[in-house]
Amino acid sequence: MVAAGWFIFAAMGKKVRVRFAPSPTGGLHLGGVRTVLFNYLFAKKNKGTFIVRIEDTDQRRFVPGAEAYLFDCLRWCGLEPDESVQHGGSFGPYRQSERKTLYRQYADQLIEKGLAYYAFDTPEELEKMRTLLATPSNPSPQYDRQVRMQLRNSLSLSADETDRLLKAGTPYVIRIKMPEQETLGFTDLIRGEVRFDTATLDDKVLLKADGMPTYHLAVVVDDHHMQITHAFRGEEWLPSAPVHILLWQSLFGIENMPRWAHLPLILGPEGKLSKRDGAKYGFPVFAMNWTDPASGETTEGFKEKGFLPEAFLNLLALLGWNDGSEKEIFTLTELIDSFSIERIHSAGAHFDYEKAKWFNHEWIKRSPANRLLPYFQEQFATLSDVGYSEEKLTRIIELVKERCQLLTDLKEQAGFFFVDPLSIDTAAIAAKWSTEKRSFFEGLIAYYQGETPEEAAQQEQAFKEKAAAFQLKPGELLLPLRIMLVGGKFGPGVFDITTVLGPATTARRIAHALTLLP
Repeated sequence: MVAAGWFIFAAMGKKVRVRFAPSPTGGLHLGGVRTVLFNYLFAKKNKGTFIVRIEDTDQRRFVPGAEAYLFDCLRWCGLEPDESVQHGGSFGPYRQSERKTLYRQYADQLIEKGLAYYAFDTPEELEKMRTLLATPSNPSPQYDRQVRMQLRNSLSLSADETDRLLKAGTPYVIRIKMPEQETLGFTDLIRGEVRFDTATLDDKVLLKADGMPTYHLAVVVDDHHMQITHAFRGEEWLPSAPVHILLWQSLFGIENMPRWAHLPLILGPEGKLSKRDGAKYGFPVFAMNWTDPASGETTEGFKEKGFLPEAFLNLLALLGWNDGSEKEIFTLTELIDSFSIERIHSAGAHFDYEKAKWFNHEWIKRSPANRLLPYFQEQFATLSDVGYSEEKLTRIIELVKERCQLLTDLKEQAGFFFVDPLSIDTAAIAAKWSTEKRSFFEGLIAYYQGETPEEAAQQEQAFKEKAAAFQLKPGELLLPLRIMLVGGKFGPGVFDITTVLGPATTARRIAHALTLLP
């Protein structure tokens, strides 16, 4: 690890500006949300600006609805950008497709400087090259210094022929001309010194035949024009760094390049965490449900699975970062205060779904009932005719929340407060059932049908007195009573349950259970 570079910018008086630049091609993976989170924490820690820029240059992969979905996800997480297509700002447009003429200008500059060239090769010609030049040691030849002069481009063709093809409207792309024998490098804020040999690199496409830039050109031009000071991105982009270094060096000066931090991968059971892992192992990998418009297939998200956004951010923050202590539960404010690039690990972080549920359980337990009330009301919307007040609903939440790992568990843990149980585990009662116990519960029905105190402690005292009158131990009667009320061996304190249910419902459920027992 290396010292964070933002101190240099602070000393120069340059305000921190970071960006998240997703492509609108599908669901927002939890790795993407972690990138957002680290950008957000760094910006807020340094009183900087967090930007969301839509990288939609690949129109073939554009998916309708993906952009709106992205902002819905960020809104649910509580990671609202300061500048974006939805929030405005002084550095727009924030969609790359709306900046097309800007990229062309810089592509032309590179050609004029001899740092890029026109390539007129058709897809068929490129495929032929890969077939003819393939060897056992190089089965997939690249478009690089070794083959560029054998192909149709402005380096291999004469100036007149190149001009003729351009005037004839022949389709072309613009490729960077990778230097033959240079070493390029930079200081990564997480990995330290990183070096690349240009002899091993290919001539990447910068501008496509449709006039749209590739990621390589667009990201450099946009980061310059939006005055980005730091760029957090996944380590899968590390091999592209030399192309970006050359572009910065050629167009804007290497001294103006943002400080880069390449984040470690999030690993699943079989390597890099993927949608396939979620399908195979039964856990979500997207922030929110994503429905593919083409196939109609829906992939479950953390929100719909029953995670609190606070817990989701907490678990993501600790995938590849810690504050150096044993502390595991962090609010967003605490994360902002504690965050530093120095504490981000370079090794991949393993995602553990059971640990993720542990975080959620802890957040549910620690959340006040009124924070959980909207989720509770949503799950029991169809049972609104029960008529419980918000005061009683929050009381129910306080009784059951410690038993919920996921918000969806609320329905199972509290459902019996709203409707009579569909089945009663009479087998668990019948094993030690007796005529004395039947008589006791018949007397308990009469008690609840009469003048019944509301407080749980008073009901428990009356219960014990009646048990003594029948010469029965209260412990032998509590489990049967619980099962009669909720259907099984679960739930909060028995007299907390009777207090919420009320005397009439309590008496009715006991009476129903007695009809099922011998």
